[in-house]
Amino acid sequence: MVRRGLERHVVARSVVGAALHSARVARRHPAGGLDLADRLIGQRLAEVDRRGKYLWLVLEPSLEALVVHLGMSGQLLVVAAGTDRLRHEHARLTFADDGPDLVFVDQRTFGGLALTDLVPDVRGAAAPRPYGVPTPVAHIACDPLEAAFDQPAVVAAMWRRQSAVKRALLDQSLVSGIGNIYADEALWRAGVHGQRLCANLTRPTLSRILDHARDVMVAALDQGGTSFDATYVNVNGASGYFDRSLAAYGQTGRPCPRCGTPIRREAFMNRSSHSCPRCQPKPRGIP
Repeated sequence: MVRRGLERHVVARSVVGAALHSARVARRHPAGGLDLADRLIGQRLAEVDRRGKYLWLVLEPSLEALVVHLGMSGQLLVVAAGTDRLRHEHARLTFADDGPDLVFVDQRTFGGLALTDLVPDVRGAAAPRPYGVPTPVAHIACDPLEAAFDQPAVVAAMWRRQSAVKRALLDQSLVSGIGNIYADEALWRAGVHGQRLCANLTRPTLSRILDHARDVMVAALDQGGTSFDATYVNVNGASGYFDRSLAAYGQTGRPCPRCGTPIRREAFMNRSSHSCPRCQPKPRGIP
């Protein structure tokens, strides 16, 4: 969703101004905020790309990547040129034309910006990216929406693991981009409890779970993403509506859309898991 919006608004535009309003926004850039801002001036935004939860802007002529760490509440917004500073604004790029500014806002300040080198995309060799990927992304597995995603290989790797299937879905060395919400939704659609061991599931079942994960991600993109608060909006400032279509995540006590049994909430990996007690029975030995 964010990549799509940025692609429409910032690609092929040249940066003439870079204002960083706090040191924290550049804490992942070792040379500091002044260096980051200086090196952005004069760059052309050649491409917007993503993998999993990583988002980056390819810069020319330096052929570096501006990696955007969104954290828990970071957002990139496009606003009319010259608009007053927004609440929680930490950085703003202005451009040579009369188009909108690009603003990074972050309520909880866990996100930030950093310039990194681009390296060949070993993980996505089946569908090479012309610019490669930023160094911090090189170890991250492809996500289900990428052309290079090799589902049979991921299924085989999952099937060899003696770990909970939800843990595998959240493991970015196996597959990226699914996250806690979409994992719960995919498992609900597949009728599989998240604590079932990968090795105890059939390969067709694991493949079906990944199919559902892809479907959930596509549906979320089509509806503008998942927003649980007015703070979380897309680049145009519009909230996502996919949260209204969630069957399991965040639905504690509400009837399962499939069988009517109240959805349960359980703790898992310092997160909340949501599932249907009837449609997704727990494996034996799990209280």
